[in-house]
Amino acid sequence: MTVLEEANKLMEMDQVDQAIDHISSHLEHATDDERFGFAEFYMNWGFLLEAEDILLHLLKQYPDESELKLLLTDIYIEQQMDEKAIDLLNSIPSDDEAYLQALVALADLYQSQGLFEVAEQKLQFAKEISPTEPIIDLALGELYYSLGDFKRAITFYEKSLKIEAPDIPIHERLAESYLNVGEFELALNFYEKTNSKNPDTLFKYGFTAFEADRNDIAINVWNELIEEDPYYHTAYIQLAKAYEEDERIQEAYETALKGIKMDEFNKELYFLAGSLAHQVGLEEETEKYMREAVNLDADYKEAVLFLIEILKEKDRQDDIIELIKVVKETGGEDPLYDWELARAYNEIESYNDALNHYQEAYNSLQHDNDFLKEFGYFLMEEGRTGEAIKIFTAYLQDDPQDDEIVDYVNRLRQM
Repeated sequence: MTVLEEANKLMEMDQVDQAIDHISSHLEHATDDERFGFAEFYMNWGFLLEAEDILLHLLKQYPDESELKLLLTDIYIEQQMDEKAIDLLNSIPSDDEAYLQALVALADLYQSQGLFEVAEQKLQFAKEISPTEPIIDLALGELYYSLGDFKRAITFYEKSLKIEAPDIPIHERLAESYLNVGEFELALNFYEKTNSKNPDTLFKYGFTAFEADRNDIAINVWNELIEEDPYYHTAYIQLAKAYEEDERIQEAYETALKGIKMDEFNKELYFLAGSLAHQVGLEEETEKYMREAVNLDADYKEAVLFLIEILKEKDRQDDIIELIKVVKETGGEDPLYDWELARAYNEIESYNDALNHYQEAYNSLQHDNDFLKEFGYFLMEEGRTGEAIKIFTAYLQDDPQDDEIVDYVNRLRQM
């Protein structure tokens, strides 16, 4: 058994000190080849300073040996000593067989420093030297991917598919790149080739399938994601929506409730649970979950308006007024709230309050034809003919083909 074999065996038996001592005791009388092997041993086991000492000693004896420089570069990068690494890489001449590898490593370093143009220049130069080298294509793919230039990233990732890069999930990168350019079918093809259990990857996989109208895949993937990570809250929302789209409303509702158990402060889950409860005819639960959503965010407009519609169905005008007042008191501002207040006050025959809120809403909704038409009729009922004509005239500027209103306004003017 060689010195290295014995040292590796000791390390595997967790006898670290004995392994290091074994190497150290043979270092002084070792050949240069053996010392190189010892340096690799130290690097493999994370003893970077010990490896650096040996490699620097060897580099003094063999100043043109690029393999030594590349190994030292790895050590310097690991120690975040980028400038030393760059100097070493730049010392490798263009006629050296390791020159291409040096260019790629330099590009990676410059990219990590945010010097993207310099990194691109290094890789394009490498591409000119070796146009068909897939490692360079992969490096270019990584660069453009990091910059969000997904179309260009796709071009180079596709060219690098034939190589194995254990540290870079090329299929996953291609999937996400196609996803970002809206090519959902192509993205789905590449997601299907990945074996990743990473929650973010699974979420994007499910989202891609959903966008590609493959709810069956989306549902399976998101269920797998929740099994892998029950606290991935967004997955419950998306899974419930996928079930809903498949008209599996009960399963959608149960999924939303499971999500609430995992995240009781998620307003979207409460809104979704309320909406789904409404679809399965659970009136009390519908109001309960919608109110929870509004309690978490008083200006959650979608939930507020949904809750208003529920209360309207039950003719609970006073509850609508109370709800909107609370929303407005807590900072919720939207002209639709004033419009709904005006309607509610009109229903309970509190006409002055209704008028005030119609006028308040008018400041923002003066170009909303549905509002103008309703406001105009309200003013007529209140005997404010001149104001009604003004509102209807504004309405007709946007919709001059409404013959019913044209005739109505003409009659009002004649009156």
